[in-house]
Amino acid sequence: MASKAIVGTKIGMTQVWDEENRLIPVTALAVQPCRVVQVKSQETDGYSAVQVTFGEQKPHRLSGGEAGHFAKGDVAPGTKLVELRLDDVSDLSVGDEIGVDVLAAGELVDVTAVSKGKGFAGVMKRHNFKGQRASHGAHRVHRKPGAIGQCATPSRVFKGKKLPGRMGAEQVTTQNLRVVEADASRELLLIKGSIPGPRGATVVVRNAVKIGPEAAAAAIAAAAAVAGDDNA
Repeated sequence: MASKAIVGTKIGMTQVWDEENRLIPVTALAVQPCRVVQVKSQETDGYSAVQVTFGEQKPHRLSGGEAGHFAKGDVAPGTKLVELRLDDVSDLSVGDEIGVDVLAAGELVDVTAVSKGKGFAGVMKRHNFKGQRASHGAHRVHRKPGAIGQCATPSRVFKGKKLPGRMGAEQVTTQNLRVVEADASRELLLIKGSIPGPRGATVVVRNAVKIGPEAAAAAIAAAAAVAGDDNA
């Protein structure tokens, strides 16, 4: 499980240049300070997590339950309420703010968001099927999946068979992406490469949990070097 996390809004992709004048494609995230609304612990809830909100919401747009939830912690209402699963929440309390500065350039992160919805798609687009032959008796079946089951035994189609259906619009996590820049003054986070979701999507960024020792050491060294430059 992650030890630190933050919530942001996807702005889009752009590109930056590093010290060696190499072009780096990045995804920009707007990361407003997240206010802690509720702290969940292993003793009281069976798992450790924090509920956070960000932005501002007019009180009359809240339901009674939402208004009471924010009022209980004396926290200003936000546009969304997101739960972040963390290893240790002992250092966090209701009302604290989590900013983009919890991450540093060079760190590896896992990014979770809801992917773009593609609508109803066939098996060639949805599951990368090859399709039927283009000749030799194939008639208007070129993009169909072909046979999907047996006849008398078992006389049914097994569950989970890859078939046409709705594609996308599901939660996707992209692992081991590198933080290029974390700018607290501009509330901006730049991550190398692409991340799931359309522009405006709510994105959860956690420190990577499946990195090898060599990658972890390199990430720590890069973050330390950036911190040393900032202190200098």
